[in-house]
Order: sequence, then C-alpha cells, then structure tokens
Amino acid sequence: MIRVGIIALQGGVAEHQHMVKLAAEKIKTQAEPVFVRKDNDLKNIDAIIVPGGESTTMGILAKRTGLLDKIKEIILDGTPTLGTCAGAILMAKKLLGIRGKQPMLRVMDVEVHRNYFGRQRESFEIDLNIDFLEGPPFRGIFIRAPAFTDFWNGAKSAASISVDGKKVDVVAIEESMIATSFHPELTGDTRIHEYLIKLAKK
Repeated sequence: MIRVGIIALQGGVAEHQHMVKLAAEKIKTQAEPVFVRKDNDLKNIDAIIVPGGESTTMGILAKRTGLLDKIKEIILDGTPTLGTCAGAILMAKKLLGIRGKQPMLRVMDVEVHRNYFGRQRESFEIDLNIDFLEGPPFRGIFIRAPAFTDFWNGAKSAASISVDGKKVDVVAIEESMIATSFHPELTGDTRIHEYLIKLAKK
C-alpha cells in the first residue's frame, strides 16, 4: 500500500484525494490518500502532495503546527513530492513577487515568481507537453498562477509555454520532486498523480 500524504491545512485537498484514488485505479496500484494535519500523520508516508491554495496561509499554518520542518525533512530525505501552484511556491528556495517574508519549505533549487500571470481574472487553460509524461498534451489550468524564473543545481524545467513570444517555464523537476504552476487536480487527467505514485513505488 502506497500512502500519499496530502498536506491538509488549506487549499485543494479533497481534489487531490480524489485524483490519488483515480490514479491508483488506473495503474492498478493500492494507494491510500492520507490527510496530514499534525506530526503523527507523516508516519509511514511514501509520497507527499503540497496542494494549491494560499501559500502564505499554508506556510503560516504549517509553521504554527510544527509541520513545516517535519515536511521539509522528509522531502529532503527523498520522499517523492508534488507541489501544485501554491505548493510549488512553498517548495521553491527563492521567491519573487511578494512583500515581506513568509514561511517556506525551501526544498527545490528554483526561483518562483508568485502571481506571474496576474490575478484571478487572468486565469486560463492551455495544452502542455510535459517531458516526463507519455501520451497527448496535458491540459493545464492556471489560476493566479506562479511561474519558474530560474533553475540551478539539479533542478530543470519539464514544460513551458509562450507568453507574448517569451518562453515561460511552468513545470519544474528535481530528483523526486515535481512542482507545477497549474492545478492538475482540477482536470480528469491523472497522469501526474500516476507519476508520483510510481516514484513512490520505486
């Protein structure tokens, strides 16, 4: 049984729970989504999802509950991790587009620009070719989305889009970590969640 811990302090938690179940069925693997709200919930976790939502709120709550350092520790130990939208922001080591400081996981060698594409009214959908996925393009749903603006060490881009003729990176990977600017949990496409479960099986 693969236990997938979903950080359940705020944001799109139920959507990821649903996608983990669907993904497991598609690849005929037993996987159990586990809501993580306190230290004990991290025991025997095989993969982690840091969901979309409000990154500042999630960071503050994770620090207040004592989860922030624990999550960081098990990610750095090699636990496969998926961060989506706000989750990607929390995973980045550098953050642009915010005033002041917020609690961060700082586990990926990437720079993220928060709200890169604008506010809620600038939300959009677009087809993406993602390096580590087979099959047709993945439909990316971007809502107040960040973008990846720099990579170093082992981190690299796995998908990009063109915005006003400029290449903008929207998926980052580094070892067993995946971060997306968009919300894969809002589609019917389970391939990114399948990929996370397969990483955990290895």
